[in-house]
Amino acid sequence: MLFYTESPLKFAFSKDISEFNNDSFKFEANTPQFGILGVPFDSTSTYKPGARFGPNMVREASYNLERYNLHFKKNLEATFYEMGNLEVVHGNFNQTSKHLESTIKEIKDNLIPITIGGEHTITYSVIKGLNKVNDIQDTTIIHFDAHMDLREEYMGEKYSHATVMRRITDLNPKDIIQIGVRSCLKDEESFAREEGIKYYTSTEVKSNINEIEKVISNINNPIYVTVDIDVLDPAYAPSVGTPTPLGLDPYELQRLIHKLQGKEIIGLDVVEVSSSSLGDITSINSAQVIYDFLSMQ
Repeated sequence: MLFYTESPLKFAFSKDISEFNNDSFKFEANTPQFGILGVPFDSTSTYKPGARFGPNMVREASYNLERYNLHFKKNLEATFYEMGNLEVVHGNFNQTSKHLESTIKEIKDNLIPITIGGEHTITYSVIKGLNKVNDIQDTTIIHFDAHMDLREEYMGEKYSHATVMRRITDLNPKDIIQIGVRSCLKDEESFAREEGIKYYTSTEVKSNINEIEKVISNINNPIYVTVDIDVLDPAYAPSVGTPTPLGLDPYELQRLIHKLQGKEIIGLDVVEVSSSSLGDITSINSAQVIYDFLSMQ
């Protein structure tokens, strides 16, 4: 099992994957269980490289968190396993994507994947891996990001951090909801309108967050959540591939993540973390997103 992973640091409070592989393990069908997988891949980064260091830095940052979540008034009691890092092929998206899709297929029946990037391109491969068991046409993609990522190609590349959501539209999800966007080409905005992609700018989040909370609350089908941490303002997440001013603050992101409570989540990723130093605030806020999500389970 998990032929394409290796063992690095663990996310705080996680169980070792060896416990999951143990013959005595009994899967609890009515209890969601999660697997944390790092994908240290950043070969299409075009501004600030370093997202390959993100998975380990986010795990390091997680050890500053307490099991009791004061904001949600509850202990972190979810069952989640640390699977290690995907064995990526640097410079080769196609081969890395095959490894990732294969690994997701291998765990999907028992574990809900929480993926730590790595660049945003990896989201496409995770969703492809899930699509064999969860019909993507019945799934809403909630996309937190500073950018729409809807280009048909970028610098001659069809698969890129700047094209990932365009490739995901090719998979025909039920809906895509983009939150926190503030940077795009005119063609991307036109494509979003033509395809019925709902998007809310960072200005709209700040001026009317209650309305966006209602949009999330009203979703009644399976949801996949992708969080490009550059959705936060660079004051809170400076170490990202493409920092963009006028973003969300961590509390606004936490409020919106909280609205996922009780929803059928088929996967979560946090990507574009380009931290390479201990204590970097980008890693800390990224770890908080995963911690808050797990605290609600």
